[in-house]
Amino acid sequence: MTARAVLSVDFESFAHTPAYRSASGTTSDPEDIGPDQTERLLETFETHDATSTFFVVSEVAQRHPDRIVAAADRGHEIASHTHTHPLLIDRTVAERREELTRSRQILESVTDASVTGFRAPAFDFGADHFELLADAGYQYDSSVAPCRSIPGWYGGEWSVREPTPASELRANAPDSVTELPIAVMPGLGLPLTGTWIRFFGVHYTLLGMKLLARRGIAPVLYVHPWELADLPPVEGVPRRVYVRTGEWMWRAVERILQSDFEFVTARNVVEETE
Repeated sequence: MTARAVLSVDFESFAHTPAYRSASGTTSDPEDIGPDQTERLLETFETHDATSTFFVVSEVAQRHPDRIVAAADRGHEIASHTHTHPLLIDRTVAERREELTRSRQILESVTDASVTGFRAPAFDFGADHFELLADAGYQYDSSVAPCRSIPGWYGGEWSVREPTPASELRANAPDSVTELPIAVMPGLGLPLTGTWIRFFGVHYTLLGMKLLARRGIAPVLYVHPWELADLPPVEGVPRRVYVRTGEWMWRAVERILQSDFEFVTARNVVEETE
Protein backbone atom coordinates (compact mmCIF):
# COMPACT_ATOMS: atom_id res chain seq x y z
CA MET A 1 0.00 0.00 0.00
CA THR A 2 1.33 3.43 -0.95
CA ALA A 3 2.07 5.66 2.03
CA ARG A 4 -0.11 8.73 2.37
CA ALA A 5 0.99 12.34 2.85
CA VAL A 6 -0.60 15.78 3.02
CA LEU A 7 0.72 18.75 1.05
CA SER A 8 -1.52 21.46 2.45
CA VAL A 9 -1.75 25.09 1.40
CA ASP A 10 -1.88 27.96 3.87
CA PHE A 11 -3.90 30.15 1.52
CA GLU A 12 -2.91 33.66 2.48
CA SER A 13 -1.47 36.64 0.64
CA PHE A 14 1.92 38.31 0.94
CA ALA A 15 0.10 41.11 2.78
CA HIS A 16 -0.81 38.66 5.56
CA THR A 17 2.76 37.69 6.41
CA PRO A 18 4.18 39.17 9.62
CA ALA A 19 7.29 40.10 7.61
CA TYR A 20 5.27 42.33 5.30
CA ARG A 21 3.00 43.74 7.98
CA SER A 22 5.99 44.91 10.03
CA ALA A 23 8.00 46.21 7.07
CA SER A 24 8.68 49.90 6.54
CA GLY A 25 8.07 49.67 2.80
CA THR A 26 5.07 48.67 0.72
CA THR A 27 4.25 47.29 -2.71
CA SER A 28 1.24 47.49 -4.98
CA ASP A 29 -1.54 44.94 -4.52
CA PRO A 30 0.15 42.75 -1.88
CA GLU A 31 -3.28 41.18 -1.25
CA ASP A 32 -3.09 39.54 -4.69
CA ILE A 33 0.45 38.15 -4.32
CA GLY A 34 -0.15 34.49 -3.54
CA PRO A 35 -3.78 34.14 -4.57
CA ASP A 36 -2.65 34.94 -8.13
CA GLN A 37 -0.86 31.55 -8.14
CA THR A 38 -4.09 29.61 -7.65
CA GLU A 39 -4.73 28.30 -11.15
CA ARG A 40 -1.19 27.07 -11.67
CA LEU A 41 -1.27 25.41 -8.26
CA LEU A 42 -4.56 23.65 -9.03
CA GLU A 43 -3.21 22.48 -12.38
CA THR A 44 -0.10 21.13 -10.68
CA PHE A 45 -2.13 19.13 -8.17
CA GLU A 46 -4.33 17.81 -10.98
CA THR A 47 -1.31 16.76 -13.05
CA HIS A 48 -0.10 14.60 -10.17
CA ASP A 49 -3.55 13.30 -9.20
CA ALA A 50 -3.15 14.87 -5.78
CA THR A 51 -5.72 16.36 -3.46
CA SER A 52 -4.91 18.96 -0.83
CA THR A 53 -6.35 20.93 2.05
CA PHE A 54 -6.45 24.69 1.56
CA PHE A 55 -6.34 26.41 4.95
CA VAL A 56 -7.89 29.66 3.78
CA VAL A 57 -7.79 33.14 5.31
CA SER A 58 -11.45 33.95 4.83
CA GLU A 59 -10.98 37.61 3.90
CA VAL A 60 -9.04 36.25 0.91
CA ALA A 61 -12.09 34.13 0.12
CA GLN A 62 -14.21 37.27 0.22
CA ARG A 63 -11.82 38.98 -2.19
CA HIS A 64 -11.37 35.96 -4.48
CA PRO A 65 -14.36 33.64 -3.98
CA ASP A 66 -13.97 32.20 -7.48
CA ARG A 67 -10.52 30.85 -6.61
CA ILE A 68 -11.76 29.11 -3.47
CA VAL A 69 -14.71 27.63 -5.35
CA ALA A 70 -12.32 26.42 -8.07
CA ALA A 71 -10.25 24.57 -5.47
CA ALA A 72 -13.33 23.01 -3.87
CA ASP A 73 -14.77 22.02 -7.25
CA ARG A 74 -11.56 20.12 -8.06
CA GLY A 75 -11.90 17.99 -4.96
CA HIS A 76 -9.70 19.87 -2.51
CA GLU A 77 -10.73 20.38 1.10
CA ILE A 78 -11.37 23.93 2.27
CA ALA A 79 -10.43 24.59 5.90
CA SER A 80 -9.91 27.75 7.96
CA HIS A 81 -6.78 29.81 8.58
CA THR A 82 -8.73 32.52 10.50
CA HIS A 83 -10.43 35.56 8.99
CA THR A 84 -7.63 38.17 9.05
CA HIS A 85 -4.53 36.06 9.88
CA PRO A 86 -3.65 37.53 13.30
CA LEU A 87 -1.43 36.00 15.93
CA LEU A 88 -4.21 34.56 18.06
CA ILE A 89 -2.23 34.79 21.28
CA ASP A 90 -2.26 38.58 20.88
CA ARG A 91 -6.06 38.75 20.69
CA THR A 92 -8.71 38.73 23.41
CA VAL A 93 -10.89 35.67 23.90
CA ALA A 94 -13.75 37.44 22.13
CA GLU A 95 -11.52 38.35 19.21
CA ARG A 96 -10.19 34.80 18.91
CA ARG A 97 -13.71 33.45 18.94
CA GLU A 98 -14.69 35.90 16.22
CA GLU A 99 -11.74 34.88 14.02
CA LEU A 100 -12.73 31.22 14.28
CA THR A 101 -16.48 31.56 13.87
CA ARG A 102 -16.50 34.24 11.18
CA SER A 103 -13.95 32.46 9.00
CA ARG A 104 -15.90 29.21 9.11
CA GLN A 105 -19.16 30.96 8.29
CA ILE A 106 -17.66 32.78 5.32
CA LEU A 107 -15.91 29.73 3.90
CA GLU A 108 -19.02 27.60 4.19
CA SER A 109 -21.03 30.34 2.51
CA VAL A 110 -18.55 30.60 -0.37
CA THR A 111 -18.18 26.85 -0.96
CA ASP A 112 -21.59 25.60 0.18
CA ALA A 113 -19.73 22.81 1.99
CA SER A 114 -18.91 21.96 5.59
CA VAL A 115 -15.63 23.35 6.97
CA THR A 116 -14.25 21.15 9.75
CA GLY A 117 -10.50 21.90 9.87
CA PHE A 118 -8.44 24.78 11.22
CA ARG A 119 -4.83 25.93 11.32
CA ALA A 120 -3.60 28.88 13.38
CA PRO A 121 -1.29 31.47 11.81
CA ALA A 122 2.33 30.84 12.84
CA PHE A 123 1.14 27.78 14.85
CA ASP A 124 0.30 30.25 17.61
CA PHE A 125 -2.69 29.76 19.94
CA GLY A 126 -3.85 30.20 23.51
CA ALA A 127 -4.80 27.85 26.32
CA ASP A 128 -8.49 27.96 25.34
CA HIS A 129 -7.82 27.06 21.71
CA PHE A 130 -9.41 23.63 21.56
CA GLU A 131 -12.48 24.72 23.50
CA LEU A 132 -13.01 27.64 21.10
CA LEU A 133 -12.60 25.32 18.12
CA ALA A 134 -15.21 22.92 19.46
CA ASP A 135 -17.62 25.77 20.20
CA ALA A 136 -17.18 27.04 16.63
CA GLY A 137 -17.94 23.62 15.16
CA TYR A 138 -14.49 22.46 14.06
CA GLN A 139 -13.59 18.79 14.24
CA TYR A 140 -9.82 18.90 13.78
CA ASP A 141 -6.92 21.28 14.19
CA SER A 142 -3.49 21.35 12.52
CA SER A 143 -1.76 24.03 14.58
CA VAL A 144 0.77 21.98 16.55
CA ALA A 145 4.40 22.13 15.41
CA PRO A 146 6.10 19.38 17.46
CA CYS A 147 9.57 20.75 16.83
CA ARG A 148 12.45 21.97 18.95
CA SER A 149 12.21 25.51 20.30
CA ILE A 150 13.20 27.97 17.56
CA PRO A 151 14.00 31.46 18.95
CA GLY A 152 11.69 34.04 17.42
CA TRP A 153 9.53 31.34 15.82
CA TYR A 154 7.75 28.54 17.68
CA GLY A 155 8.30 25.06 19.09
CA GLY A 156 9.48 23.37 22.24
CA GLU A 157 6.04 22.70 23.73
CA TRP A 158 4.75 19.61 21.94
CA SER A 159 6.02 16.10 21.18
CA VAL A 160 2.97 14.52 19.53
CA ARG A 161 3.68 13.29 15.99
CA GLU A 162 0.41 11.62 14.94
CA PRO A 163 -3.30 12.51 15.00
CA THR A 164 -4.27 12.75 18.66
CA PRO A 165 -7.42 13.75 20.58
CA ALA A 166 -7.05 17.26 21.93
CA SER A 167 -8.00 15.90 25.36
CA GLU A 168 -4.65 14.11 25.45
CA LEU A 169 -2.78 17.36 24.81
CA ARG A 170 -4.44 19.65 27.31
CA ALA A 171 -6.51 19.04 30.40
CA ASN A 172 -10.20 19.80 29.89
CA ALA A 173 -9.83 20.01 26.09
CA PRO A 174 -12.80 18.47 24.25
CA ASP A 175 -12.67 14.93 22.88
CA SER A 176 -14.51 16.14 19.79
CA VAL A 177 -11.40 17.87 18.37
CA THR A 178 -8.47 15.92 16.90
CA GLU A 179 -5.01 17.44 16.55
CA LEU A 180 -3.11 16.75 13.31
CA PRO A 181 0.47 17.99 13.86
CA ILE A 182 2.72 19.12 11.04
CA ALA A 183 5.70 16.98 10.05
CA VAL A 184 9.14 17.47 11.58
CA MET A 185 12.43 15.77 10.80
CA PRO A 186 13.02 12.80 13.14
CA GLY A 187 16.00 13.45 15.35
CA LEU A 188 16.70 16.98 14.11
CA GLY A 189 13.31 18.22 15.22
CA LEU A 190 12.79 20.95 12.60
CA PRO A 191 9.73 21.24 10.32
CA LEU A 192 9.96 19.64 6.89
CA THR A 193 8.32 22.48 4.99
CA GLY A 194 7.51 26.17 5.21
CA THR A 195 10.73 28.15 5.45
CA TRP A 196 12.72 25.01 6.15
CA ILE A 197 12.31 23.47 2.71
CA ARG A 198 13.67 26.69 1.21
CA PHE A 199 16.60 26.74 3.66
CA PHE A 200 17.55 23.07 3.53
CA GLY A 201 16.32 21.98 0.08
CA VAL A 202 13.78 19.53 -1.23
CA HIS A 203 15.94 16.45 -0.55
CA TYR A 204 15.78 17.28 3.16
CA THR A 205 11.98 17.24 2.96
CA LEU A 206 11.85 14.01 0.95
CA LEU A 207 14.17 12.26 3.40
CA GLY A 208 12.04 13.33 6.34
CA MET A 209 8.90 12.11 4.61
CA LYS A 210 10.43 8.68 4.05
CA LEU A 211 11.61 8.42 7.65
CA LEU A 212 8.16 9.31 8.96
CA ALA A 213 6.46 6.88 6.59
CA ARG A 214 8.68 4.07 7.91
CA ARG A 215 7.28 4.86 11.34
CA GLY A 216 3.73 4.67 10.01
CA ILE A 217 3.23 8.45 10.20
CA ALA A 218 1.61 10.36 7.33
CA PRO A 219 3.76 13.49 6.78
CA VAL A 220 1.77 16.74 6.93
CA LEU A 221 3.49 19.43 4.87
CA TYR A 222 2.48 22.99 4.04
CA VAL A 223 3.29 25.70 1.52
CA HIS A 224 2.19 29.30 1.07
CA PRO A 225 1.07 30.56 -2.35
CA TRP A 226 3.17 33.71 -1.95
CA GLU A 227 6.27 31.47 -1.76
CA LEU A 228 5.47 30.44 -5.33
CA ALA A 229 5.37 34.03 -6.58
CA ASP A 230 8.17 36.28 -7.75
CA LEU A 231 8.15 38.53 -4.72
CA PRO A 232 8.73 42.26 -5.23
CA PRO A 233 11.47 43.89 -3.16
CA VAL A 234 9.99 45.62 -0.11
CA GLU A 235 12.02 47.73 2.29
CA GLY A 236 12.16 46.07 5.69
CA VAL A 237 11.16 42.55 4.64
CA PRO A 238 13.97 40.21 5.82
CA ARG A 239 16.12 38.58 3.16
CA ARG A 240 15.23 35.12 4.42
CA VAL A 241 11.68 35.65 3.13
CA TYR A 242 13.01 35.85 -0.44
CA VAL A 243 15.24 32.78 -0.28
CA ARG A 244 14.28 30.29 -3.02
CA THR A 245 10.81 31.68 -3.65
CA GLY A 246 9.26 31.69 -7.12
CA GLU A 247 10.37 29.09 -9.65
CA TRP A 248 12.67 27.24 -7.23
CA MET A 249 9.70 26.62 -4.97
CA TRP A 250 7.58 25.48 -7.91
CA ARG A 251 10.22 22.87 -8.75
CA ALA A 252 10.26 21.75 -5.13
CA VAL A 253 6.47 21.30 -5.10
CA GLU A 254 6.68 19.30 -8.33
CA ARG A 255 9.43 17.09 -6.88
CA ILE A 256 7.42 16.40 -3.73
CA LEU A 257 4.32 15.48 -5.74
CA GLN A 258 6.41 13.15 -7.90
CA SER A 259 7.52 11.19 -4.83
CA ASP A 260 6.17 7.76 -3.96
CA PHE A 261 3.28 8.99 -1.82
CA GLU A 262 -0.44 9.33 -2.27
CA PHE A 263 -1.32 12.94 -1.51
CA VAL A 264 -4.64 13.29 0.29
CA THR A 265 -6.49 15.87 2.36
CA ALA A 266 -5.85 16.53 6.02
CA ARG A 267 -9.39 15.39 6.76
CA ASN A 268 -8.65 12.04 5.08
CA VAL A 269 -5.75 11.43 7.49
CA VAL A 270 -7.80 12.46 10.52
CA GLU A 271 -10.73 10.24 9.54
CA GLU A 272 -8.45 7.24 9.16
CA THR A 273 -7.56 7.46 12.85
CA GLU A 274 -11.11 7.82 14.16
